[in-house]
Amino acid sequence: MAPKRSILSALQATSMVESKPVLPAEILASILDYLPVSDMIRFAKTSRRMREMVYDDTRWVARLKSMGCWDELEARRRFEDAMKRKRETMKRASIAGQSPVSARGANTTIFDAALEAERRNKAIEEAAQPPDIRVDGFETLSINAPPSKSPFEDPEALLEVLKNVRSIRGHARQEYGKIYGALAPFYFDLVQAKSHTDPILFRVFRDPERQAQMLANLHTFTKSDWAQGWREREEKLSSMSHVFESAVLREFEQGYEFWDVDGRMKRYAHVLHALNGGTPAIDLFISKHPIFNDREVLANSMDCVNQAARDEITLEPSQKFFDTLSKKLGEQNAVMTRIFPNPATVFWSLVDKVREDIIMDYVTPLLDETHERHLASYLKAASGLFEQCFAFAKLLDAPAGSEEKLEEKLEDRAKETALKVFEPHLDLYLQEELDFFTKHAEREVGNWDQKLSEQDATVESFYMKNFNRQADKNDFLSSFKKVVMMPVTVLPNIPLSSPFGGGKPAPASAANSSSRRPVSITGTPGSSRPQTPGLGTSSERTGTPLPTEAPPTDELKAKAALMASRLEGIKTLFSIEVALDLVHSAKTSLGRAAVFMRLGGQAGGEAREQCEAIFVVLLKILGQSHIKHGFTKAVDHLSYYNPREVSDHNQAGVAPLVTFIELVNVGDLISQMIDVFFDQQMLAPKIADRNDFLDPAGLAKKKFEQMLDESVAAGLNKGIDVLMDEVEYLCATIQLPTDYNPLASSNEKGISQGPDIGPTQTAKRIVELVSSHTNMLVGSTEKTMLDVFNGEVGLRLFTAICKHIKRQRISTDGAIKLIADMNLYFDYIRTLKNNDLQAYFKALRELSQIYLIDAKHAKEMATIIADGDRFGGIFRAEEVYEFAERRADWYQVKRDVERAMYGLECSVM
Repeated sequence: MAPKRSILSALQATSMVESKPVLPAEILASILDYLPVSDMIRFAKTSRRMREMVYDDTRWVARLKSMGCWDELEARRRFEDAMKRKRETMKRASIAGQSPVSARGANTTIFDAALEAERRNKAIEEAAQPPDIRVDGFETLSINAPPSKSPFEDPEALLEVLKNVRSIRGHARQEYGKIYGALAPFYFDLVQAKSHTDPILFRVFRDPERQAQMLANLHTFTKSDWAQGWREREEKLSSMSHVFESAVLREFEQGYEFWDVDGRMKRYAHVLHALNGGTPAIDLFISKHPIFNDREVLANSMDCVNQAARDEITLEPSQKFFDTLSKKLGEQNAVMTRIFPNPATVFWSLVDKVREDIIMDYVTPLLDETHERHLASYLKAASGLFEQCFAFAKLLDAPAGSEEKLEEKLEDRAKETALKVFEPHLDLYLQEELDFFTKHAEREVGNWDQKLSEQDATVESFYMKNFNRQADKNDFLSSFKKVVMMPVTVLPNIPLSSPFGGGKPAPASAANSSSRRPVSITGTPGSSRPQTPGLGTSSERTGTPLPTEAPPTDELKAKAALMASRLEGIKTLFSIEVALDLVHSAKTSLGRAAVFMRLGGQAGGEAREQCEAIFVVLLKILGQSHIKHGFTKAVDHLSYYNPREVSDHNQAGVAPLVTFIELVNVGDLISQMIDVFFDQQMLAPKIADRNDFLDPAGLAKKKFEQMLDESVAAGLNKGIDVLMDEVEYLCATIQLPTDYNPLASSNEKGISQGPDIGPTQTAKRIVELVSSHTNMLVGSTEKTMLDVFNGEVGLRLFTAICKHIKRQRISTDGAIKLIADMNLYFDYIRTLKNNDLQAYFKALRELSQIYLIDAKHAKEMATIIADGDRFGGIFRAEEVYEFAERRADWYQVKRDVERAMYGLECSVM
């Protein structure tokens, strides 16, 4: 009997071997993606952990996504619905007093009742099947034997297997198993076939429609084949499909030859559509379409040039061409609908071919020819043909029942078609359009300037033709002596203090002599819209407005007349007609270029930028070259004005200043015209954006308005000089010495009988003159500029009046007249509603009171002179003292006034 061995001996004989996996789990999971499905099932049987790795839902979701059979939105919706039902069940269980566990056991609708019923039926079916062929998720797959070649019981269900796939989280493996079980046998059988007759697919499905559908399913299924050798299997499937496609395409072509629309063409077009979308059938149908050989469609684009006048173009033949082409394409809708399952795709493919082979062959030669012949015709042709092409594409009648019937789709199609036709010509056209307008604008402004120069030269030649200008230049000293030694009567109304005045006044006979009558330089206020001097026909341009009388024989008179002509010509230095012509040309160019904005995208953006460039060029040429240049000349002409050379000063205003204000009115009209143009032609079509402070058009408009304001301000500044010269002239010539210092006897000449306490005629004339000019600017100038102008006029008027008072001798009796004049000036200034100016003239009115004080009240006079607060800080005591020196009795009261002022100073100290 063998000795009994100890139980520990067995344990001692056991060798302890540590077992660890050779590869990490992450690498194993990655390798699984490249295994055949049958190997993955075997791998899942090895262990629980391997089974979890294989059954991971994300692995099968990825395969479904590769075939396009997974809808994430549907999966999320199903999951949210299931969770919602679960929460409702838990809520009902809590209300009923049951525990969640018992509720789950008692109720099978925690998730989806229909899904649970399907699972129970599926479990019963699996129990009835032999256990050796039932693998979870792959019921129809035998992993030990090659795929069976026998047909399935329901072949039609196999064709729809991809459409019946559901996106359910946690069940992706089962859904993929249905696809694999249905398509894998056909797939592996086909890739192993030697010829096109071997695959079981063509024996199970006898008609070409179902064969094409199954081949299409296999092409989808091969996207989930990631195992080794997938490329060879995919090429084999593609080769077999190509053989099938060629055979079907031959049948379709034979039907096309016999025009069997409802027979073979329709049948095999549907077969090819089921196979791969039907592209070969579409290409064949379009390539052999009779429209490309239709003589009625293949028109000659040169008819647009040949049927028009010289250097012109007519677009009637092109419109007829597009109408005919549209009619022909519309007739194909019914045919395409009868043949193809996707007639819209075929229709737009045909349109693309027509666009490439017919429309571009029509448009390109015409644009090239017109560009070489005449630029204006080219611009008209490019814009007109684009509009016709865009309208043609937009009005195409797409097949019924197509999404292309939607307005948005048709608009996009029209943009695409028109862009492809005109994209090669777009950059050249936009640049030529801008250059054409620029040259036209520069030419019109240049013609205007040239005409003005010729007119000035003609007028100067007319007045100065009796004088040898070259001799005067060669002998400057003799010419200067001749002018200086001329009789005084030639220089009208020149005071004795003038350097050209003599020691004695001219004799009356000489003053009344017609041969020595002063030249009258007057300007008649005319229309605020001056006519263009000769920008009409060629016959009109040759004529220059010249005086009807003979030119003066006296050089000074000729110079005065020439100056009068130039001052009168201020209002024609720029013209509203030229502005209208430029604006009309810009509108035409913008109208042609703006149609390309319909393209949208980059092309539409380029067209919009070019439209803005046209507007910028308009403002640049109209503003800088025309208006600003005119204002500069006007300011130069105003600087030549001398009131002493004018014989008629009885008008309501200064003639050259009135003329300049008319020029300002013309500038204001042009500015308003630009505003209307900007609103209608730039903002309405959305070329410019008012809210974009960096928009080029808006910046150019602001710069134009700034230039206009600066030019008007410069002119008005010079106009103020002219106005003040006229005011000083009136003060020097019209103001009588006896106005402020009347003679003792009332019977003296020039003094009316009885007391007269009203203002003098000089003050009335000055107020009338100044107010007429300030009122002229109301309504034509911005309020800010008008306020500045009025303020400057008021200050300059204040200065002129102060200078005038310092030149007068004012008695106590004449102080009444002076006070009346100051009150008149103050009343006028008050109408300007400028508080600062009112302070100046109020001080001036207070100042006039010192002349009313009697000589025996020297102390009161001294008190007023020394009271700085009385004049609001406008006048210092020294300045008031200077005004007091103009009293007629100053030398009588001077000592008393100074003594009183000294006493006041001592008392203050």
